[in-house]
Amino acid sequence: MRTFRALIRSIRPQQWTKNILFVFPAILFDAKLLEFDLLIRVIAAAGLLVLVSGSVYIINDLMDRDQDRAHPNKRHRPIASGMLSASVAKLASTVLAAVSLGLAYSLDFELFLLLALYLLIQLVYSIRLKHVALLDVLIVAAGFVIRVMVGGVVIDVEVSPWLYAFTGLLALFLVVGKRRQELVMLGDQAANTRLTFRQYNLPLLDDMLRIVTTSTLITYILYTIEVETMTRHGANWGLITVPFVLYGLFRYLYLLHVEETASAPEEILLSDRPIQITVMLAGIAYFIILYAL
Repeated sequence: MRTFRALIRSIRPQQWTKNILFVFPAILFDAKLLEFDLLIRVIAAAGLLVLVSGSVYIINDLMDRDQDRAHPNKRHRPIASGMLSASVAKLASTVLAAVSLGLAYSLDFELFLLLALYLLIQLVYSIRLKHVALLDVLIVAAGFVIRVMVGGVVIDVEVSPWLYAFTGLLALFLVVGKRRQELVMLGDQAANTRLTFRQYNLPLLDDMLRIVTTSTLITYILYTIEVETMTRHGANWGLITVPFVLYGLFRYLYLLHVEETASAPEEILLSDRPIQITVMLAGIAYFIILYAL
């Protein structure tokens, strides 16, 4: 049971929210959320993403166990702390990857290709690209875009390019913010936990954060204008959701600069009440616009 609990922790249940939030936009914004057969396919795709991403997390923890031991929080991860042996971790990662790809192949060939691409990109990231400044954050953002693509493929809908752009930029916003807070929290010890911190500094990360914050908001506005399902009775109702996105961005920046929180974005989502309320209100607004008007 101790090994089983360590395995569950290694696939990071707190990060499963990413697979839920970023796989569902396609079915939500295409106004097909209430079509049960399509909803089941999206849920299944999200489950497969949980499995394949769990495999990636284990691989990443195996390769980073020495650096994680120097991190105040990551040193408690099962592999870094010794709770989970390397041999069991390798076996579990292989099984998770094989099962997820096998099930994806039986469900939808395009889904299989996307999950295989996601796995390949994440493996290259873990082995090499995570140590290359700028490319490291871009690769992480690409993983979020693939999640949205998965949601569109399994229900066979064409996703707006603006939604892909918004997803990638939002992911960059969150990743750059996380990098900034890690650098602030760890100070001179940052490079011991992540090699790319030798190439980052606060002015660079702050400039990157300003660029992606503005770009994320503008891209979302353009998406709400472009997507046809947001238009009801000749009016573009999608624009009323812009304040939710704006507040969410501001709230995250507030947590970074004023509260100086070092929590990961998924932990903030699960713990920060204002952000939770914002997400809930935005979800209600989307449902009313897409399914009630």
